[in-house]
Amino acid sequence: MTAPPAGKPERAALWLEPAAFNELPGWKGDDASSALPPFLKSCEKLLAMPPDRSLGADGRAGRVADWLRICADAALIRPGNRTEAQYFFESRFTPYLARDTSGAKGLFTGYYEPELRGAWKQDATHRHPIYSRPGDLVSVDLGRFRPEWKGEHLAGRVTGHEFVPYATRADIEAGALKGRQLELLWVDDPIDAFFLHIQGSGRVVLPDGSAVRIGYAGRNGHRYTPIGRELVAMGALPPDKVSMQTIRAWLDANPLAGNELMERNKSYIFFRVLKEDGPVGAQDIPLTPGRSLAVDPAFVPLGIPIWLATTEPGGRTPLRRLVISQDTGSAIKGPVRGDLFVGFGAAAGMTAGAMKQDGVYYLLLPKKETS
Repeated sequence: MTAPPAGKPERAALWLEPAAFNELPGWKGDDASSALPPFLKSCEKLLAMPPDRSLGADGRAGRVADWLRICADAALIRPGNRTEAQYFFESRFTPYLARDTSGAKGLFTGYYEPELRGAWKQDATHRHPIYSRPGDLVSVDLGRFRPEWKGEHLAGRVTGHEFVPYATRADIEAGALKGRQLELLWVDDPIDAFFLHIQGSGRVVLPDGSAVRIGYAGRNGHRYTPIGRELVAMGALPPDKVSMQTIRAWLDANPLAGNELMERNKSYIFFRVLKEDGPVGAQDIPLTPGRSLAVDPAFVPLGIPIWLATTEPGGRTPLRRLVISQDTGSAIKGPVRGDLFVGFGAAAGMTAGAMKQDGVYYLLLPKKETS
């Protein structure tokens, strides 16, 4: 078992326990060739990185150079060849069961690309703005100041000689950004806009029937507060009934209290128009339904293969597949935590909204060279 490197703070409690592929639940049942295309997309991003750079916050995933050799081999696999793909992963990687101080079990949820109704200009129907990133929003990588803060970030703005917090969701909803020409477009439903912020990307259908994709461009830096947890604390929902659907139903039924509840989540997301055919993740590449996983990059590097072993919503049907860490999220925090991208549209939304499963995952890291 590999403990966190010396000098890392106690909170960075990712432990890696070596395993064999025949120990991975359901490994032989997945078609590994379906994970190769998204893996190769991540490889394209690695090509632009310095070869001697460590992949990830703690160096346990090796250097970029180690992955470039693997990426070159991956490009030789014939598309759709299940046998070749499985041999490729088994021969180049060692799986490691990920654990934190409380064990290997973690929480796995789902997210999707929602569809909203919007317009480029405000009118009587489309009254709720979706904002682009403000020019005075400053993001700070704290790891550049102290090694023990590696992986930590802050966002805010500079006023005079001070770096201060940015406007909260309530501030922005009250007009803090009004008049600055930051409105990207306008949508017809504030609850749809709120869930767009949670998902991080979406497809907006315009009045003429055309559509535009928008994606994450930044956040105001305030802590994300899950409003489902707030509803449980209020006694409005029992813990076992919290889902995107039940939260949405409560907000629809309680518009005034719902607005106050949404403002308890001070985090606010800014967007940009996407030219890609699908939603784009933190690696700035299109996400692949069922194969792209959002992780906490403070513990898990982006672009690596992960064997996910959890269940479908309902908890009875196994969900075991090879995924690629290609995204992040405000609510995705911790060593064993994942958010599976499930696709676009209403059906995907139902799946994502109901997914709140226990499970484990194994990080696939380059085999160590033996002399």
